[in-house]
Amino acid sequence: MRSSPLRFSRAIVIVLDGAGIGGLPDAAEYADEGSNTLGNVARQVPLAIPTLRAMGLGHVVELGGTRPPPLAAFGRMAEVSPGKDSVTGHWELTGVTLDRPFPVHPDGFPESAIAELERRIGQPTLGNVAASGTEIIERLGVEHLARRAPIVYTSADSVCQIAAHESVASVDELYRYCKVAFDVMAEGLGVGRIIARPFVGSPGSFRRTRERRDFARAAPGETLFDLATANGVPVTTIGKIDYLFAGRGIGRAIHTASDDDGMDTLERTLSEVPDGLLMINLVDFDTVYGHRNDVSGYAANLERFDARLARLLPRVRPEDLLVVTADHGNDPTTSSTDHSREYVPVLLAGASLQAAVDLGTRASFADLGQTLAEGLGLPQLGSGVSVLSDIAAGGG
Repeated sequence: MRSSPLRFSRAIVIVLDGAGIGGLPDAAEYADEGSNTLGNVARQVPLAIPTLRAMGLGHVVELGGTRPPPLAAFGRMAEVSPGKDSVTGHWELTGVTLDRPFPVHPDGFPESAIAELERRIGQPTLGNVAASGTEIIERLGVEHLARRAPIVYTSADSVCQIAAHESVASVDELYRYCKVAFDVMAEGLGVGRIIARPFVGSPGSFRRTRERRDFARAAPGETLFDLATANGVPVTTIGKIDYLFAGRGIGRAIHTASDDDGMDTLERTLSEVPDGLLMINLVDFDTVYGHRNDVSGYAANLERFDARLARLLPRVRPEDLLVVTADHGNDPTTSSTDHSREYVPVLLAGASLQAAVDLGTRASFADLGQTLAEGLGLPQLGSGVSVLSDIAAGGG
């Protein structure tokens, strides 16, 4: 264990899925020039987010309007791992960085892999293209219903997604398809994640359901979750996070139906879990608004979160650390419907922290994981530089 300027009995980490704050230096390599999720949204919609502004968000991204003296420590973090996926982002947030990207398949998966998938699930498939999830079910949904063949597609990320109408395949059957796809695509081709995409409705009004499920590979190194669990620190996750880590190192996982449900769950969980590490992913920013290029919806969701954050802050105890951050960008103002390669904000608040500490630009998301490890009294992670001594009240 390390000697630290302070300790927290509980760390609460809120990940806004897809809330980037400006393109990384290598954004052009990912076709993400000009992406700035929060900044570009703020240019189109005046944002009423007084709580996030008070925590210092306006000091790391231009939001327009007022910029009050920050009540929290603030900074931005660069992603050192190649990629812009939720898996890569969350792994790096918890201390595991990658030196090579997961493979992508912009022209579809090899025919041999599709043939093996079809053989093992006992069904033909449709698609095998890179596409937006909402667009492809509108384009192929009628044929899917007629042929009863699941739709296989990918995106700019290393992902294999399988969509099926619930009248064609039950949710459990779709999950079975995805488990087979995990063997074929993840284990066989090195794809980072398989996603089940059930949908319902009629042609012209298809709607994806909340039964989405991710099947991800386990992280290739020791994560903050692994370290905490090994040292007797309870780990609780809310949202899709356990899927991104194949459940490893997580003591209790709670799934949610929406961001509002997630914040309700977080409030309840704070009353039930007095210590340890709590991490929540708010996925609607990404799946409901970012991927659908819904600028006004994204802005409204950010304002709803801001109001929920204001309600949450009085429940943060003096011995707690509260963090607001993100895992990648997903700029709804651009023509792309994919994730974007961006910096992410990091805001840290707590009674034992100095306010208005500018943490600058951190070289890796892993700096957060290392900070959390030190603050929870854990051994060092393999990557990242802790900022705890910079933010401790009375520290340097």
